Amino acid sequence: MIHTLLAEKANRLFIVLAGFFVANALIAEMIGVKLFQLETALGLAKADFSLLGQEHLSFVLSVGVLPWPIVFIMTDVINDYYGVRGVRFLTLLTTSLIAFAFLVFYVSIHIPAEQGWWLGSNAQNGVPDMQAAFTAIFGQGMNIIVGSLCAFLIGQLVDAFTFRRIKKITGDKRIWLRATGSTLISQLIDSAVVTYVAFWWFKGMSFPMATALVLTAYTYKFVVAILSTPLIYLVHAAIESYLGKEKAVAMRAAALR
Repeated sequence: MIHTLLAEKANRLFIVLAGFFVANALIAEMIGVKLFQLETALGLAKADFSLLGQEHLSFVLSVGVLPWPIVFIMTDVINDYYGVRGVRFLTLLTTSLIAFAFLVFYVSIHIPAEQGWWLGSNAQNGVPDMQAAFTAIFGQGMNIIVGSLCAFLIGQLVDAFTFRRIKKITGDKRIWLRATGSTLISQLIDSAVVTYVAFWWFKGMSFPMATALVLTAYTYKFVVAILSTPLIYLVHAAIESYLGKEKAVAMRAAALR
């Protein structure tokens, strides 16, 4: 039975796409605790602007945004070939896996650490307490966990719905419109949900400050979504080459139904 399933190219393709989808979502959640200065990373002078009465803003982002373009590309490609049910299934599965990962992190943090060699094993590298470092990296606050999970779940479902609505209007044409359009809408919702839930609701950040952070983060995501559009066409070309044009067209038509 398993050999029959794996012999079908469409099944193998779904497994590969799902693997990239789940892996990148999990990676983004795990590395999201680190912040970076976008301007510095690009070799530019640090921005200093005001927005909604909030002064001295710049593009400080979580490194968790780096893998997200792959997640949204996978979302659109899966939607195109396997329909909204495929995206919904992977979204719920990934949300459950992220929650499970945080549960494992919580248990791991609270297991008593070895008090001998391990605790100070990286003191020469500026990490005198490995338990404190482990807790700081993997022990993200509940506000971040709840905010990110809500944002991921809502953002992905909105992306799948928007993608399907645009595809019903345009048919199999204008891949860029349904892929980039759905991503731009879902990214705005993702940015808003994670910021408002994690910082405005849980941490009492002022609404104008939270909104300014939403707009700053979304500006970055907007630009990345536009720049990522050619990758959608490359992925589609690779899939058509793998499946064959006739099979690929038939799958896209079936996914829409």
